[in-house]
Amino acid sequence: MTQSYKARAFAALHQPGTPLIFYNAWDAGSAQAVAKAGAAAIATGSWSLARAQGYGDGEEIPLEFAVQILERIVASVELPVSFDFEAGYAQDPEALARNIEQVLAAGAVGVNFEDRVIGGTELRPVEAQAQRIATLRGVADTMGVPLFINARTDVFFQGSKPDDHAGLMDEAKSRAAAYADARADGIFVPGLVTPELIGDFCTDAALPVNIMQIGQAPAHATLAELGVARISHGPAPYLAAMSGVTDAARAALKV
Repeated sequence: MTQSYKARAFAALHQPGTPLIFYNAWDAGSAQAVAKAGAAAIATGSWSLARAQGYGDGEEIPLEFAVQILERIVASVELPVSFDFEAGYAQDPEALARNIEQVLAAGAVGVNFEDRVIGGTELRPVEAQAQRIATLRGVADTMGVPLFINARTDVFFQGSKPDDHAGLMDEAKSRAAAYADARADGIFVPGLVTPELIGDFCTDAALPVNIMQIGQAPAHATLAELGVARISHGPAPYLAAMSGVTDAARAALKV
């Protein structure tokens, strides 16, 4: 399958009410394990990918190194692969364009792209982030790949508590609308876990909605009923795997 074919097939998997479920991978081995379980597609998680190589999250791992890992994942599975691009590893549009070229050249058909300022707690102004999304789209169009841009907004993920989220809905909805206008394909709202608010957001959003399952969000069946189109698991798979290794090692190291 060509990259463009995989990209179109990947986009078609995002159906509200029948969510695409990601058990996020961090290298070729974990991607193969997830594929063996019957996954429809593979998505990396930036936290896990970085930690597996001894780096912290937040673009600490060099992009070139991360792209090498992405290339091995793409080469190791037949499934579409989405890459957690964080905030693009760049501030200016020219560098951002060069970086997404690398990601596309490595074979990714989707990216997560967040509006948080790396190294800080603030979010980029919505107009600036919309322009950055448009930059990604322009490069993808030029390269002939219908890249699935999963626009992530951290409105609910910056130290707020679920009790505060109702007051943040208007901002999240306005960002989702602006990102849709900039030709994003999906909207990712990590931290949003309240069923009523998730349902309201799904009803209002013009884009397929991605919810992160980190132990507080409703069960998958409930998320499907609420209209969610994509469920991801963030760092949870890596943490579970490493816990298993530690337990096995502890048992093996006993005399």
